[in-house]
Amino acid sequence: MEPRERTWGVTPVPDRLRTLSGFDVGLLWGNLGISLLVLFTGTFLAGLGLRRALLATVVGAALGTALLGLAGRIGFDRRVPGMVLLRDPLGRRGSYLPTGLNVLQNLGWAVFELYVMSLAASALAAEVFGFRDRWVWVLVFAALTTGLALAGPISFVRRYVRRFAVWIVAASTGYLVWWALDGAEVRSLWSAGGEGGISFWQGVDLTVAMAASWLPLAADYTRFSRTARGAFWGTAAGYFVPLVLLYALGVLLALSRGLGDPTAIFTAIAAGGVASAVALLALTVDEADEPFANVYSAAVSLQNLVPAAPQPLLVVLVAGTATGGALVVDIVAYETFLFLLGSCFVPLFGVLAADYLLGAARPAGVRWSGLGAWAAGFALYQWIQPTGPAWWTEQVGAAPGAGELTVGASLPAFALAFALYAALRSAHAPLGRRRARLAGSR
Repeated sequence: MEPRERTWGVTPVPDRLRTLSGFDVGLLWGNLGISLLVLFTGTFLAGLGLRRALLATVVGAALGTALLGLAGRIGFDRRVPGMVLLRDPLGRRGSYLPTGLNVLQNLGWAVFELYVMSLAASALAAEVFGFRDRWVWVLVFAALTTGLALAGPISFVRRYVRRFAVWIVAASTGYLVWWALDGAEVRSLWSAGGEGGISFWQGVDLTVAMAASWLPLAADYTRFSRTARGAFWGTAAGYFVPLVLLYALGVLLALSRGLGDPTAIFTAIAAGGVASAVALLALTVDEADEPFANVYSAAVSLQNLVPAAPQPLLVVLVAGTATGGALVVDIVAYETFLFLLGSCFVPLFGVLAADYLLGAARPAGVRWSGLGAWAAGFALYQWIQPTGPAWWTEQVGAAPGAGELTVGASLPAFALAFALYAALRSAHAPLGRRRARLAGSR
């Protein structure tokens, strides 16, 4: 029996399974963007002050979602998952390294999502029932996540998002925006300066990183799209709107409620009245779409390494690992985690984008030009903005000039990886033709 979409692996998707309209793709990414984790992360920008935080959010969201939309378009054109796309610029064996990193990042995101969901649910339960055992909620949401991931992306959009999830989250988010504005002195916050702790371009990069974290996953879903336009605009616009909205909401709540600890945002909402608690409950339940995407894409990515492995088995293994992580996660390292993801995947996508525009290269086991361009982009990112564990940043920070520039790291890293790979491909092409002519003349 031929596989259905929910178990389709790494081979090109046939036309009969390319059934997601642009509206469906927009709903998918809009629903993924409406996330407690996005709301939580927005609080990190509060040190910029409201005005500069909103500007950093819009700039970062525009840049990040443009890249995300292009990733979706590439996935539509080539019909394969994100990690399989990398076989062209990096080679088949060369794609194994980013595949491993992507599996780790998906596990990390799933862990953080389950953590944040359990945190919000425990805040609600403590407010209403005095029940504070977070681990119970981790198990509940892990079970929901596993079920959605086993159903597959088309079923997820058609049966879960379109029927009720999108309407619930839209109403809940709309109410929370009104509630936050009603309790805030927006004019005074708008004119007030920031307290520091983060620079403007770090704020931009933090926003780009939120969108960039989805770059390796976009093709996993847009390979099922009907049209190229729907794949691009559904992905880019669908994620842009909730990213800006929830980052702004997180900043506003942090400033207007005087939240020194980002995790206190959920307690503040839960204690804001019955309606805000219900809205938080709705968003918490709907948050299952985030770990769904991470668990599903981790399983699909693993199939780039072991194509014959049953996808349902991989889903269960990934979900189980994420559940264990959510029970012991250290949320303090979260911001560094986001920056580190951006330093890996933004330049990697620069290589993929250049390969896409130049046209797929001949198959290779390892393509060193792609790996070298990726490494160069990663190095530039880290030089501009050293990020990661303390032992790593100390080593990187010792390089001359490291961390001294005030520009963001994402665009320079993307541009360098893109340009370097394009230059190496262009230089190698005439050499390859000369070799072919010589071989033919013998």
